[in-house]
Amino acid sequence: MLTWIDEKGDMHVELEPAGVPAEGRALVRVVVSDREEGTKGLFYVADLTKKREDGTYAARTMTRRAWEAEVEKRRSAYLAKIAPPPPPPPSPSSAPSGTQGPKPMQQPPVTSSDLTVIIYGADWCKPCHQAEDYLRSKGVRVVKKDVEESPEAAVEMRDKLEKSGQRGGSIPVIDIRGQILVGFSTRAVDRALAKASSGTAL
Repeated sequence: MLTWIDEKGDMHVELEPAGVPAEGRALVRVVVSDREEGTKGLFYVADLTKKREDGTYAARTMTRRAWEAEVEKRRSAYLAKIAPPPPPPPSPSSAPSGTQGPKPMQQPPVTSSDLTVIIYGADWCKPCHQAEDYLRSKGVRVVKKDVEESPEAAVEMRDKLEKSGQRGGSIPVIDIRGQILVGFSTRAVDRALAKASSGTAL
């Protein structure tokens, strides 16, 4: 099982080296499905840009903390790059005194104990835990499937991604009654929960 990080700090899971794109080949986490080594405090990582003469790739160890720091570094750099400039301060003459503009409408939180949501992720994946906590806070039942511990879960996740027209996919991958979400966004989750609870989901 191969996990690579894109420029947004999102993690993607592949089963073969050929599936890892050029942008992620320099640092790839390697997990052997039937071995516990490399899944706890120390991870195995490989540089897929450097193939040895025998066709294999050299692997080294990397602490879990260093891996997570790399993810956060890329995510922070990407968010800083796309952040909009701060809005100018409002002009005192732009609105009559004592009046306020319309407040944005806030959707009520969607809570439904009838729903069971599947999260495909990994133990070390911070957004996976955030997605689980957020869903549980809304009263939703959550089933977690670790795609690194279970090859069956990885195949199931990839099958759902392909059927929904999505390739690769960063974890978590969230299945909300047939709606497949890639990555964790509270807005996307709320929208999918609202659709599922109204009976319009697959």
